[in-house]
Amino acid sequence: MILLRNCLHVIRSGAEGLSGVDILVQGKRIAQIGKSLAPPHGTRVIDAARHVVTAGFVNTHHHFYQTLTRNLKEVQDAKLFDWLVYLYEVWKGIDEEAVYWSSKLAMAELLLTGCTCTTDHHYLYPSGFAEDLPGLQFKAAEELGMRFAPTRGSMSRSKKDGGLPPDTVVQDEDAILEASERAIARYHDPALDSMRRVALAPCSPFSVTERLMRETARLARRHAVRLHTHLAETEDESNYCAAGYGCRPLALMERCEFIGSDVWYAHGIFFDDAELDLLARTETGVAHCPSSNMRLGSGICRTREMLDRGVPLGLGVDGSASNDSSDMLGELRQALLLQRVRYGAGGLTAGEAYRIATEGGARLLGFEELGRIEEGMLADLALFDVMRLPYAGALSDPAAALLFCGYDHGADWVIVNGRVVVERRRLVGADEEEIRTNAQRISTKLLKKAGVA
Repeated sequence: MILLRNCLHVIRSGAEGLSGVDILVQGKRIAQIGKSLAPPHGTRVIDAARHVVTAGFVNTHHHFYQTLTRNLKEVQDAKLFDWLVYLYEVWKGIDEEAVYWSSKLAMAELLLTGCTCTTDHHYLYPSGFAEDLPGLQFKAAEELGMRFAPTRGSMSRSKKDGGLPPDTVVQDEDAILEASERAIARYHDPALDSMRRVALAPCSPFSVTERLMRETARLARRHAVRLHTHLAETEDESNYCAAGYGCRPLALMERCEFIGSDVWYAHGIFFDDAELDLLARTETGVAHCPSSNMRLGSGICRTREMLDRGVPLGLGVDGSASNDSSDMLGELRQALLLQRVRYGAGGLTAGEAYRIATEGGARLLGFEELGRIEEGMLADLALFDVMRLPYAGALSDPAAALLFCGYDHGADWVIVNGRVVVERRRLVGADEEEIRTNAQRISTKLLKKAGVA
């Protein structure tokens, strides 16, 4: 058991919360919230008098392997399609070791910035790659203590078929469907308190066929798992779909049965008004990725209008080659500020940013008992110390201070499923220097192999 004693501020819903309360964690769940609780004998007590306590953030879009190719000079100023074509020639050299250590690096960064549950969209399977890639990622997640809901991604259209990637990183469609079914059978746990889930995720409309998109949707629904893909990220994608399919990207998804309350799309920048209304009616979700959208110059997601219409919305850091970080708290700040560029000073409030990153993300990934600090909910929590230099003068609103004022986004404590996984700003389940040195070693090898370094 864990008792968070005398919390400075507990975020209950959005930025609204309680001050000076205790939180008792018993087993996997929040057992009690109240003043001056008397914990049972043997309870671990954490003094939270300096801390804002929030439900753990939920990251709804990422590409872990991209941590190995951050900040490459050659594509620092490239837009999406050019960026992809260049990097596919590097990524085709990844191997099992690269997947394991890049996954561990990405998840470590997420945990250290308050994210307790994440997905990953791995769609790259170079020739000769080990089939059980999800096993490598689940191993890393278990060692770190993170709640993990990755997707079994896929690409089937290479350059010769009108796609962007080289032949060596795409797979046969029947093989993809068979491997997807095996991943579900081996790893998906549908329990409410599950630490591991599996979703299915063809990469994008320009990297798979219409047949694979439709058959993947049908397979997912036979096994009651969720669906994910990139959609409406750039104008180039809209033009590609118009030329190749005779329709806009969302109309293609309708045609492929890839829409509904069990589906969430990454980015969703170029939806028109009618499409936003359709998303709301069908309860189809969107993972908003502000840093990546800014980094690649793709555009600004209409997040304000999605919220107003009731479109399910989560937050994603996206791949570390288009964000160059896996800073989850930093992503909340970016979401807050970017909407104000488009919609003015009231474009997005701090409370709305918190809800998107907690309750919203939990909804997209299908975790009904995550995202809120309430008695009976799963104990995924993050504690941030605001009694530090960056927050001096800002404590009239401690929750908002984390977004408006901070530049050091590290969490002091992170609890996942009732277990401490970050303690005093350090990982409990892994050696951070070991992760760093292995990731850098593999990155250097990968770039050298591709002739970049």
